[in-house]
Amino acid sequence: MNVTQWILFILLIQVIHFLGTWKLYVKAGRQAWEAAVPIYNAIVLMKIINRPGWWVILLFIPIINLLMFPVIWVETIRSFGRNSLIDTWLVILTLGFYIYYVNYTLEVEHVKDRSLHPKSGIGEWVSSIVFAIVAATLVHTYFIQPYVIPTGSLERTLRIGDLLFVSKFHYGARTPMTTIAAPMVHDTLPGLGIRSYLNKPQLPYFRLPGFTKVDRNDIVVFSWPADTVRAFFKKEKGVVKPIDKKSNYVKRCVGLPGDSLEVRDGYVYINGAQLVLSDRAKPQYDYTIYAQKGVSSRLLLEAGVSEFNRTYVAQSLSPQQSNALRMEGYGVYQQNDPPVILTDNKGISTDVIRALRLSLREITDRVREATLTDEMVDKLQSDPQIDSIVKIQEPKGVRGNNIFPQSEAYAWNNDNFGPIYLPQAGSTVTLNLNVLPLYKKIIRDYEGNTVSVSGNQVLINGKVADRYTFKQDYYWMMGDNRDHSEDSRTWGYVPENHIVGTPIFIWLSFDNFNEGIAHWKPRWDRIFTTVNGKGEPVSYFKYFLIALAAWFVFDFFRKRRKKLK
Repeated sequence: MNVTQWILFILLIQVIHFLGTWKLYVKAGRQAWEAAVPIYNAIVLMKIINRPGWWVILLFIPIINLLMFPVIWVETIRSFGRNSLIDTWLVILTLGFYIYYVNYTLEVEHVKDRSLHPKSGIGEWVSSIVFAIVAATLVHTYFIQPYVIPTGSLERTLRIGDLLFVSKFHYGARTPMTTIAAPMVHDTLPGLGIRSYLNKPQLPYFRLPGFTKVDRNDIVVFSWPADTVRAFFKKEKGVVKPIDKKSNYVKRCVGLPGDSLEVRDGYVYINGAQLVLSDRAKPQYDYTIYAQKGVSSRLLLEAGVSEFNRTYVAQSLSPQQSNALRMEGYGVYQQNDPPVILTDNKGISTDVIRALRLSLREITDRVREATLTDEMVDKLQSDPQIDSIVKIQEPKGVRGNNIFPQSEAYAWNNDNFGPIYLPQAGSTVTLNLNVLPLYKKIIRDYEGNTVSVSGNQVLINGKVADRYTFKQDYYWMMGDNRDHSEDSRTWGYVPENHIVGTPIFIWLSFDNFNEGIAHWKPRWDRIFTTVNGKGEPVSYFKYFLIALAAWFVFDFFRKRRKKLK
């Protein structure tokens, strides 16, 4: 829906409101024409129903207004004496059109000084819940949104199981484009597994003013540009999602609009110079570790390594033991002789070994692969048991799997990619068949044009085009876990209208987050830490506990003093 269509839609709503309420306006001592003037009619209506004028603002905030409309409908009929439970349900179930019946067929009088307090405990409870939801939705939509890190693409910088607060006001909150949606949920209704929104009508993209712009090295939450997934881990036909209902991803912004970006041997270069990451960034790469006497898991764990696999052999495995191990999530290869069991870095728990009465031996290979930060590499290299550590890289000129722009003309991979230009709003590029794969998705999907090829010519909206001017800015996002991150190297640019916000605070953090709540272990050193800033993150959790205890002590003595008085 474009701006013109949206204005026409709003005018239609005003006509519906006028036709359904003008007689009620007159009965309340107002003029009939006052029900027809946009915005002014809402101000007058607040006076008629004896509610504060600032409620009008809530009626024009997307998503919030969906919660407020039923409240206004109920308040309107109650201002004219229709207080029964049946009246309340009728006005809600008819989406407000019951007011037409009251307006045209019933002889009602305006109750000017009606009581605004609910007449029952249930009414008080419902009223409190409604406005709590309105307030929470307002904060969630325009200020702060909770977010959890579900994958390891930023591992060691942001870890799986970090629960974050994401600021939407730093870059300016993106107002909802999807106008009809359930509050405080994203694209799916919890428990039901069905879509939480309607595709139409859609508002044009608009962003409120922020106090900063996306900068290089910022960790950014954004709507995944390539999202056509109705439900993750279900193989089914893709769906077309509104921008603000695409899945939220979090990565580091390494490229800004107007930059020339290249990846050389795994390192990012911007405009020819190697990118200098912030001191809190902990990039990781895959390495091969060599040791004549074997690379022990104990040595890797002592170095802080968490992304590696372990291999066990068993003297024997019964079918019951194999099935039990698979149920625990281990890889079992019973056809091997002896049987082999593969696990992650945690290995097989002692409880499982005892319960299944297993006789196991861990294989300590001379060559092992692991994902390491620079600090881990240094620590392992300083150990005399380690002979050498070699970074695993895809050679330049070899086309990688599922690499943007998914064209045979570009022999790029995760470690050697580009150079590529990041479009800036208002900038113009020359178009030909060679560069079209780089910009086709932008021109067609993000900026709403048709793109086709006729012979050696590129056609945009049916017309031959040898140049294209971009309408918005585009960014390049990558995970710090370079070899285990699906990012812009896979699906390309992130449009400005897909930016959601930036993480600012870790309020909780758990190890074993994806293994179920029974296995969660708090990471005390990460709770109540800031995401941005310099130096090692510092936990403010103990200061929070001290402040909380001080408040309880103060509150206790304050209440005690009141009783004594």
